Amino acid sequence: MRSSGLSATEKSAVTAACQHLIDDFLKPRFLPTIRPTQFNYPVDILGKWHGTKYRFIQRYRSGFPENLGEEFDAPFARIDWISRNRFDLQWHRHTGEWFCLHRGLTLAEAIDILRSDGLFHLF
Repeated sequence: MRSSGLSATEKSAVTAACQHLIDDFLKPRFLPTIRPTQFNYPVDILGKWHGTKYRFIQRYRSGFPENLGEEFDAPFARIDWISRNRFDLQWHRHTGEWFCLHRGLTLAEAIDILRSDGLFHLF
């Protein structure tokens, strides 16, 4: 029995597509190397499930003396499973709120937008 409506097979397919985006596009383009600084600096780009939502996350490490080496996650985009092969695409605002920019996309459409829309790109 599935409580979320999202089957293990569907979840696996979404995970694989998102990991492919991370490994083949996001990391090479936005984090080709780790460059330590005296401030917070990115050390990884990853994805995590939270219920029926797949979040894209940038992990940072602190270079500040008072918390040197501590790490924290900063989500920047999210794909929300709505129904069979339908997803909403959300952007994480600087306020900590999620803002839905696209509704009812296929997984392929969501991945294409994440790849092409500069709003979802890391800085």
